[in-house]
Amino acid sequence: MDGQTNAGRQHPKISEEDILFLMRTPLLRVTAERLQKSLLSALERVTYTAGHRIIRQGAQGDRLFILQHGSCEVNLEKNLESHVIARLKPGDIFGELAIITGDCRSANVDTVTDVVAWALDKESFERFAESCAELIEFLTDLATERLCSQKITAEKNIGRYRITDVIAEGGWSMVYKGYHSVLNLPVAVKMLKHSMALDSDFFQTFQKEAKTIASLSHDNIVRVYDIEQNFRTVFIVMEYLSGVTLREVIDSGFRLPLPRIVRLLAQISSGLGYAHLHGVVHQDVKPGNIFIQEGDKAKIVDFGLATPIGGCSDDLPGTPHYMAPEQIEGDPVDARTDIYSLGITAYEMATGVRPYPDDICQVLEYHMTRSTPDPRDLNPELPERFVGFIKKSTEKKPDSRFQNISEVLDELDLILRDFKALANPELAPGRKSKSLYMSYNGDNESVVELVLNEFYEKLKKTGAEVQLFSLENT
Repeated sequence: MDGQTNAGRQHPKISEEDILFLMRTPLLRVTAERLQKSLLSALERVTYTAGHRIIRQGAQGDRLFILQHGSCEVNLEKNLESHVIARLKPGDIFGELAIITGDCRSANVDTVTDVVAWALDKESFERFAESCAELIEFLTDLATERLCSQKITAEKNIGRYRITDVIAEGGWSMVYKGYHSVLNLPVAVKMLKHSMALDSDFFQTFQKEAKTIASLSHDNIVRVYDIEQNFRTVFIVMEYLSGVTLREVIDSGFRLPLPRIVRLLAQISSGLGYAHLHGVVHQDVKPGNIFIQEGDKAKIVDFGLATPIGGCSDDLPGTPHYMAPEQIEGDPVDARTDIYSLGITAYEMATGVRPYPDDICQVLEYHMTRSTPDPRDLNPELPERFVGFIKKSTEKKPDSRFQNISEVLDELDLILRDFKALANPELAPGRKSKSLYMSYNGDNESVVELVLNEFYEKLKKTGAEVQLFSLENT
């Protein structure tokens, strides 16, 4: 229960000034007009002196508050330290998160000055929420905004898992670091934002992602351990990945060597091929959705837009910079759709930039009408075969691309072999190597150089690779 000392001067009638204040607050503005009078009657005016703890972290939440006069400080206790995470001013609402989720209080709220506030108890809130969808939608939006703005979170249990820290935020989800409370297994917990949980379409999409990944078991696809529904939302419990995204690798500014690019592309392709074999198209292949672990092991994450092969969507799924023409058109998608996005990703890995401009309208038009630029304009050292790989992967017509991941992997293997052969001619199939060691009198250096140059030119005409080294005696 929340602390209530120094509070309790309840007034049977709300003054005209109080009514004017409350009617201007977001809470009353979103409440249906037919319910406003009843909601005003349900509010309790409470006062607290400076230095009082209105809400105690870990306590059971039984009320939400609207601050009318004074100021408060929100602080979170973690690892024996107190972190100030917000300051409240008149008109602010607080304490709503525990009311919505049913969880314990996630932080303390202390008065900085003497405070006048209005409290709404949980039972009254739930009664009004049943009759006014706008009310709960507003408060879940507010709660989500608070969750997203906090870089530090209180530890809390989600079924058998305990979340400890915020890892990342997406457009409609939050990702937390946590661990299995019994096995002490580190996990990542992806939570659908409460505001999105109210949207049945988003809720179904999120659940679909969980079921999709849970059905896939491959070394290059993030593993799903569990699915939990709690606190009016859903959680996907996944393996915890340590490392960085491919997006971060590219943005570091260091150009990736070709062998590393090809090996990473092969791993990504292997994971995609497995998904395709199980009837799933990822639909959002991009550097931000590729995680690079220690040892350069690649993992595909975020199957939130995955769809069955042959499926299509009218809501422009994917990320514009990597979308295949058929995605933009809303046509059916298949393995070749992911191959197109993989080709755009390969271009960016080799050059450090995306092939088309950042303007969304332009980038969509270019995907539809313009061939992918030659990456050698930015990286002249790229071999012809790799350039051809990018070109074929990103052909506008699906029938002109690689038709499946097997073809992609075969081509990547040939690119890597060609590179090794170029770097180490003796390793190329059908090639032989001979070594010649020569020692001569320094007085004859000019004659030796002349003979060697003639020898070198004759050998070049046969297609031989010749390297000359000079060893000086010390």
